[in-house]
Amino acid sequence: MGSSSYADAAAFRAAAATGQVGIDPDAAQAVLSKIRTGKDAVATLLENTSFLAVQPKLGANPVGQALASKFAERAAGVGDSYAQALRNLYTQYDQAEHAIVEAMSRYDDVDASSAQSFTGQL
Repeated sequence: MGSSSYADAAAFRAAAATGQVGIDPDAAQAVLSKIRTGKDAVATLLENTSFLAVQPKLGANPVGQALASKFAERAAGVGDSYAQALRNLYTQYDQAEHAIVEAMSRYDDVDASSAQSFTGQL
């Protein structure tokens, strides 16, 4: 899941913003609802990641302290951390949500434009 799915969501949003994609609003409501449900679930998980930064008690020796620090950093830090993965997922949900909303708002324009090419032609 990394940059590819993020790039796909961003590309879809860009296509919707430029009017290349239009989605029937009635048909898209179920998808939009699922996206928002997933986005809300990830937001809830993100709110609860602060407890991950607490270092586990692995002893007073230098190795235990180093490991405890490493575990806390990897859980709630940046890079490959759990919290960063959640932030990335939230961003993807956000991109998809905005793209769907934009495509829904462009539906009538795209539909009218497509129909215009057939006007007068049988």
